[in-house]
Amino acid sequence: MSDKLKNLQDLLEHQIKDLYSAESQIIAALPKMVNKATNQKLKDAFNTHLKETEEQKSRLEEICSKLGIKPGGEKCKAMEGIIKEAASFMDEKAEEAVMDAGLIAEAQRVEHYEITGYGTAHRYADQLGHKEVADLLAKTLEEEKDTDEILNDLAIETINVQAEKA
Repeated sequence: MSDKLKNLQDLLEHQIKDLYSAESQIIAALPKMVNKATNQKLKDAFNTHLKETEEQKSRLEEICSKLGIKPGGEKCKAMEGIIKEAASFMDEKAEEAVMDAGLIAEAQRVEHYEITGYGTAHRYADQLGHKEVADLLAKTLEEEKDTDEILNDLAIETINVQAEKA
């Protein structure tokens, strides 16, 4: 890609590469969150999302193939910052339930960034007439929304209640 983004196609490609970098960073970070979590349902949710994230990364590789681009070349600095913030939080001394509640907050920051990124890329692909790419992006967008909802439910129904009592 040239240094200058000339049109919506260039912007879509830039977004896809950014998302690929984000997913790669998440794959590296999630095992640390699994290890830090104490609630088994939270550990299970993180492990499930790790497998899903690996599939999403593969889906982005498929998208890149369809667009005729290489997936690398971008560094998602936003995700790097979000993950750095989560790592800093995991170094805090906290009661187990409080740590779990905080881990959910950190994970939801990741999910919200991804929901925004995939939503934007989906709109671009749809507008450009890349139906297959748009469909693949829509699938990942729904998975990210589902993960956010699972984390939210865990927080509301169990973990935040435990953290409040800690």
